[in-house]
Amino acid sequence: MLDVGVTAPDFEGVDQHGNPFRLSDLRGRWVVLYFYPKDETVGCTAEACAFRDDLEALRALGAEVVGVSVQDQRSHRQFAEHHGIRFPLIADPEKRITRACEALGPLGVAKRVTYLLDPEGRIADAYRSEIKPTSHVDRVKALLQERTSRPSG
Repeated sequence: MLDVGVTAPDFEGVDQHGNPFRLSDLRGRWVVLYFYPKDETVGCTAEACAFRDDLEALRALGAEVVGVSVQDQRSHRQFAEHHGIRFPLIADPEKRITRACEALGPLGVAKRVTYLLDPEGRIADAYRSEIKPTSHVDRVKALLQERTSRPSG
């Protein structure tokens, strides 16, 4: 995984609808950048649906959610339509994004890794868990609540 405090690598890709996506376009906002192994698997579906269910709460805290896995755009589109996913799922069949973000597993699929990026694009938190996929959502929500409620100065 990438270290807390480093700037996340910028990347370009396409989302499930074929729209171009560039990570740096989200500068100025918190970003929940999560990597997941595969569309339509039990754990990945639970994780995506947990982010879907808390999407408005995360956005209210100033964060955007972006998912990445090594499946293609068509797979992501079907997955998003099947489960009502309303945030970008970035296709990475060449594995360049997953590799650059140090989330590529030994079997050629993404590890379940979540990065919380601050508005400057730096990694504020990095988390990996294979046991409970939905724990990623709870963790980033709690961190965002803590960090966005701090007085500035």
